[in-house]
Amino acid sequence: MDYTKLTVEAADGVITAMLNDPSSRNALSLRMAAELASLIGQITSRAIEADCLVITGAGQAFCSGAHLRDPEAPFPADPADFDAGARLDQVFNPLIQSLRDCPVPIVCAVNGGAVGIGCSLALMGDILVAGRSGYFLQGFKTIGLAPDGGSTWLLPRLIGKARAMEMMLLARPVDAAKALDWGLVNAVVDDDALAEAANALAREIAAGPEVMGAIRRLTWEGLDASWANHLQTERDAQAKAARSSDFAEGVMAFLQKRAPSFRRGR
Repeated sequence: MDYTKLTVEAADGVITAMLNDPSSRNALSLRMAAELASLIGQITSRAIEADCLVITGAGQAFCSGAHLRDPEAPFPADPADFDAGARLDQVFNPLIQSLRDCPVPIVCAVNGGAVGIGCSLALMGDILVAGRSGYFLQGFKTIGLAPDGGSTWLLPRLIGKARAMEMMLLARPVDAAKALDWGLVNAVVDDDALAEAANALAREIAAGPEVMGAIRRLTWEGLDASWANHLQTERDAQAKAARSSDFAEGVMAFLQKRAPSFRRGR
C-alpha cells in the first residue's frame, strides 16, 4: 500500500509509524486507519520484519480522534442517516483488534492530544511515553456519543473504575503528569526528547530475545483469562521459549558473566 496519511521508517528492528495529517491534528480518517491496519497486517504476516513497533503523531498532536470531516466518508448532517456502529464494525474495531493481536511489542510516543479513538490507539501500546504537552481525553460525551475503540474495557483495567469513570463521565483531559501518576503512561519527557526516548526503548525491546512477542501476548491474554487456563498458556509459551537458541545464549551468558547477544532478523 502507498502511504499518504502515514510515514513509515525502519531501523534496528524497529518500525516507526507516524500518523501524518497535521492539518487535522492527525484525526483518524478511513484512509489513515486502512494504512495503519495494512502496516500491522504486514508485520503480523512477517511480510515486514520487525521486532518492535513505534506509533506516534506528526506535528502537535498524537491523534485528535475520528475524522469528523473525512472527505472519503463525511459524517452526515442528519444523525438519523448515520450508523456509527457500522463504522466501528468496518474500520475502527478491526484496527484496534489488529493492534491487540500484533505479534511484536508496541511503544506509543504521545505528543500532544490523544483524543477519542486516538486515546484508544495510544492505550494499545505496551510501553507509553508522553511528552510534557501530551494529554489523554475521552471527549465522547461532548458530542453525545459513548466511548469506543475498546476504551471502556481498557481504562478500568489500566487505572481502575473510579478514574476511568472520571475520564469518561467528566470528559476532562488528563495531562502527562497526571497520566504518569495514574499509571497510564510509563514515562514523561520533554517534548523535544520524546522521539529519541521512545526509539531508545523500542531499540532495547527489539534487541531482546524472540520471547518478547510471547510476553506481550501472554500479558494481553491474561487480562481476561481464567487462572487455570492462563497457567497452562504460560507453560506452553515457556516450553517453546526454552527450545530457542535465545535461551541457550541467555544461560551461557549468565554462566560466563557477560551480556547476552540474542539473534536478530526474526
